[in-house]
Amino acid sequence: MAKKKSFPLRIDPKLYEVLERWAADEFRSVNSQIEFVLRNAALKAGRLSKTDTAEKTKED
Repeated sequence: MAKKKSFPLRIDPKLYEVLERWAADEFRSVNSQIEFVLRNAALKAGRLSKTDTAEKTKED
């Protein structure tokens, strides 16, 4: 499995509550939900290729 980068994240408590509910709705952890949202935003912005995403999925 690919190693993941760890770092502290400071986030507004209200936003964290939203992410908690959203993650629960989609049966994910908050950490996975944040990664999912960021990956989709990077894809939409053209900063991450679909190939990079497919390779990441294969590693998990």
